[in-house]
Amino acid sequence: MPNKLLKGQWDLAAIAAIVLLAFSIVLGGASREHALRLAVVELAALPLLVIGAGRLIRTGLWREHAFALSLMGAVAAIPLIQLIPLPPFLWTALPGRDEMVLALELAGLQPGWVPLSVTPDLTWRSFLALLPPAAVFLTVLGANHSFTVRLIGVYLLAAVVGVILGAAQLASGGEALYPWETTSAGSVTGFFANRNHLATLLLSCTPFAAVLGAATLRRRDDGRWALWFGALFMGLVVIGLAAIRSRAGVILFGPVAIASMLAAWIAAGRGRPNKALLTLAGGAAVAIGAVAVLALPPILARFDVQSAPEGRFEGWPIVSDAAQAWLPLGSGIGSFDVVFRSVEPLEQLDPTFFNHAHNEYLETWLEAGWPGVILIVLVLVWFGRRLWSAWKSPPSRERDLQRAATIGLVVMMAHSAVDYPLRTATLACLFALCAAILEKAGRPTDRELA
Repeated sequence: MPNKLLKGQWDLAAIAAIVLLAFSIVLGGASREHALRLAVVELAALPLLVIGAGRLIRTGLWREHAFALSLMGAVAAIPLIQLIPLPPFLWTALPGRDEMVLALELAGLQPGWVPLSVTPDLTWRSFLALLPPAAVFLTVLGANHSFTVRLIGVYLLAAVVGVILGAAQLASGGEALYPWETTSAGSVTGFFANRNHLATLLLSCTPFAAVLGAATLRRRDDGRWALWFGALFMGLVVIGLAAIRSRAGVILFGPVAIASMLAAWIAAGRGRPNKALLTLAGGAAVAIGAVAVLALPPILARFDVQSAPEGRFEGWPIVSDAAQAWLPLGSGIGSFDVVFRSVEPLEQLDPTFFNHAHNEYLETWLEAGWPGVILIVLVLVWFGRRLWSAWKSPPSRERDLQRAATIGLVVMMAHSAVDYPLRTATLACLFALCAAILEKAGRPTDRELA
C-alpha cells in the first residue's frame, strides 16, 4: 500500500475539504427550507466525495474500515430504498396507508405504483443532505494527522467567530446580523438558525482545544500558543453558553469540561503533574462558576414547573404512537411534518411550529421504522468499541484527537435526544469528522496517508 500520494492531489483534497467546511458553516446552519443554500453545500461536497472515495479504493484502506463504511452505506441506503416504487398490492397493505387508500377510493382513482416514503421529494432531499458528511468521513479516513488538525482548526475558528457574531447580534438589539429568517429575534445564534446548535458546536469543539493545548507539554514544544488557546477557548465557551442560555448546553457543560480535562491530562502525559491540567482545570472551575452566576437563573426560570410544558415534551407521546402505527418500515425519511400534522390533537395546536420531534431517535423510529432503530443500535455498538480502543491507548498525537472525538460525538448524540443538531450541515460534517477520527482508534497510526 503506498504511504504517499502526489502532493498536488493532497493539496487538492485539502482545498476541497476546507471549501466544503466553510460552505457548510456559512450556509448550512439551518435544518429546513433554504434549499438553494443547502444545494450549494451539497454541490461543494461532490469533488471531495470523489477524492476521498478514490483515495480509500486506491490505497486499500477501505478494507480496514469495512464495518464503518457499511454503516455509512446503510444510512444512505435507507432513503434510497424508500424511493423505490412499489406495486399497489404491496404498498396498500403496509401499515399507515389506510387514509391514502381511502382518499383514492373517494376520488374514484385506482392505486398506482408509489414509493414507500409518503414524501418522496423530502426523502430525496434528505439523501442529498448526506453528501457533505459522507465526503468529510471518507476523506478523513484516509487523511494524515496534520490534515485532520487543519480541519479541526476550521471548526475551532468557526466557534470563535460564531461567538463574536453572536455578540454583534446582541449589540444590534437582536435586530440585525442574523443569517436565517427563521431565527428568533434577540437570541444568540451565530451562523445558526437555532441557538441550541451554536451551543452544541462550542461544546463539541472544547475537547479538541483542550487536547491540542495539553499535548504541547508532552512534546515539550517551545511554542505554547496552543495551550493558551485551549485555556482561552474554555473561557470563550463560558461566555458563549452564558449568552446563548441553552438548557442542553448548560447541562452538558459540566460533563464535557470534566471529560475534556481528563483527555487533556492524558495528552499531557499520564501520571505526571503538568501545567496543562492546572491551567485547564482552573479554567473549567472559573467556567462552571461563571455559568452558574450568569446563566442559571434565567435558565431555571425556563424550567419553572408552574409554566406550561413545552410542546416538544407534549409531542413525544404523539410521535411515539404515530411511529408504532407506521411500523415496521416507517413513513419515509423527511416525512415527520406531514405525518405529525395528520395526528396532532386539536387541543395541542399552537402558534409555535413543531417541525421536528426534538428527539432524533424517536423521529428516526417514525421515519425509518425498525431498520432505523437497528442501524442506531449498530452505530452505538461501533461507538462503544472504538471508544474503548481510544481511551485505553497511550498518549500520542493521533490518540489525543480520538479521545477528544469521543467527547464531541457524545455531545452531539446526547443533544440529539432533545433537539435535531445533526440536521444542520454544519454539525453533520463535524459529526462525520469526529466519527472518522474515532474510526482509526486501535489501528496503527503509521498507516495513515501522508
